[in-house]
Amino acid sequence: MHQTKESIANYFRTLQDSICQQLEAADGGTFREDAWERPGGGGGRSRVIRGNHIEKGGVNFSAVHGPMPEKITKALGVAPGDFFATGVSIVLHPRSPMVPIIHMNVRYFEMTEETWWFGGGIDLTPHYVVPADAQYFHEQLKNVCDQHHPEYYPRFKQWADDYFYLKHRDETRGIGGIFFDRLSHSDEFGQEDRFAFVRDVGELFAPLYIELMGRHKDEEYDDREKQWQLLRRGRYVEFNLVWDKGTKFGLDTNGRTESILMSMPPTANWEYMHEPKLNSKERETLDLLKKGVDWLHLNAQ
Repeated sequence: MHQTKESIANYFRTLQDSICQQLEAADGGTFREDAWERPGGGGGRSRVIRGNHIEKGGVNFSAVHGPMPEKITKALGVAPGDFFATGVSIVLHPRSPMVPIIHMNVRYFEMTEETWWFGGGIDLTPHYVVPADAQYFHEQLKNVCDQHHPEYYPRFKQWADDYFYLKHRDETRGIGGIFFDRLSHSDEFGQEDRFAFVRDVGELFAPLYIELMGRHKDEEYDDREKQWQLLRRGRYVEFNLVWDKGTKFGLDTNGRTESILMSMPPTANWEYMHEPKLNSKERETLDLLKKGVDWLHLNAQ
């Protein structure tokens, strides 16, 4: 059965509602909503929180449509025509440097009933890598993937390593997670199979982050750790503005700039030629920001 684009968009709306409600309950803050319309067609709801533990977070829903810009049709390798894109995009920047940054995106793209695909993923960017947290995070992602196909986790984990990578720094943005794109019909999977997987990924997000936030939100930290957080936020900005395809797609299709750049942290620093001290926990974290780390068995390595 082929889902309509309207039914998929309606699901993403309810997902946005559910995630916001769970985050508000965990943080104690309240989301502000801005409903917007895209001049070329469609619109969305941008929700931003400045809470007790989340210094700046955004949970955005959009469903946009219209003629596909020529630049995008060439990049995607599709025939010219009208497009429809819908999804939920989330970035949470915590107040505490002991709590990680997290990102999730789940989305659907369609041009015709035959030309459609799902994409998305979840990745974690700790300011300080905690092996037990990294293992827990990847275990939860693997569990969801394994419910749909045994090849999903290793394939999408590698995809995340390759995608969330700052080539100009030779370091990963964080500890990765899963990333997938252009999941369409195949001999093995139909649209409902792909949609079921995306739903499970989306519904994992809130309880997963709330668990990690709860582990560290009340830990004490000092000025050195806060300054390190600001430097790691700077790396986050670099990735989103230089390498992120979603940012480029949004700007190239005349999306809402404030929503597209919602992922930016409230503050960030760039220190010239900064090098963490040897044997410091900052150095230990930086040394782990590499592709191919087996986070499921990090303590055993």
